[in-house]
Amino acid sequence: MKILKNILMGLGVLLVVSTLLFAMQSKADDANDLAENEAEKNVSEGYKISAIDIPEDLNFAGEPVPQEDPEIMERVDREFLVNTYWQSNALLLMKRAHKYFPVIEPILAKNGIPEDFKYLAVAESGLQNVVSSARATGFWQIMKATGKEYGLEINQNVDERYHLEKSTEVACQYLNKYKKKYGSWTLAAAAYNTGTGSVDKYLRIQKVNDYYDLLLGQETGRYVFRIMAIKEILSNPEKYGFDIEKEDLYSAVPTFTVEVDKPVANFADFAKEYGINYKVLKRHNPWLREPHLNNQSGKKYTIQIPNKGYYKDSK
Repeated sequence: MKILKNILMGLGVLLVVSTLLFAMQSKADDANDLAENEAEKNVSEGYKISAIDIPEDLNFAGEPVPQEDPEIMERVDREFLVNTYWQSNALLLMKRAHKYFPVIEPILAKNGIPEDFKYLAVAESGLQNVVSSARATGFWQIMKATGKEYGLEINQNVDERYHLEKSTEVACQYLNKYKKKYGSWTLAAAAYNTGTGSVDKYLRIQKVNDYYDLLLGQETGRYVFRIMAIKEILSNPEKYGFDIEKEDLYSAVPTFTVEVDKPVANFADFAKEYGINYKVLKRHNPWLREPHLNNQSGKKYTIQIPNKGYYKDSK
């Protein structure tokens, strides 16, 4: 009798477990069905992964791309695919471009640099004040020696590679120098990325005089194609599937300037005088690298202060 009772109890437990497993499987099947329906819905509503139609008139700074060369077009296609389907990065670039291109564009124009070179800054830094493994710094990725050579102040206290207007001026001087040397904006861009020593060596060894005929290292070999892809996608976002409204873009906060020709003992106190805090002051003046300004020489610095109403007043 006891054995029969144990058998019945075991069958009861087995029945409960089976029922639970069946319920769980039914829920899983329902979830899978829902996911499949959602996927079908997305496809039916126009979301799909597809090849990219490359424009037939690709150029960089007015210099045409040899689109009849299949190897060149494979490299172009790679950059269009990578930069189109890395959607989060492309959206961030669009947002930042709206904020910073109005600063960069007039400086390029003043120095006779084609507007396409604003996309070089995008390729170099993503329009951020980043520092590379080689210690190249800022939007234009300027090395310390280069910055000093072209008149930027670079020390622990102040680093003008982080000053967008001044670093853009230096980049323009560099690019004009390279254009004069090579007679080509594409080679000027390549030299900006890898240096004249490397470009000169490749041109000499390979006995060619055109960027598109050179066999280069991977980074520089992709460089101009990446810039062109970024240019095309940011110029025609809807064509590449991006739905972004003007209000989604980042905008610059209006500022006024304050001239300083004396040491500043504490920038936190300095910021409070203008109703902002230290973080906001540094955001608008990233070239100020320390919480104070030495300025024993009495040099005149121009500091950007945001207009009232854009940040809460500092207490």
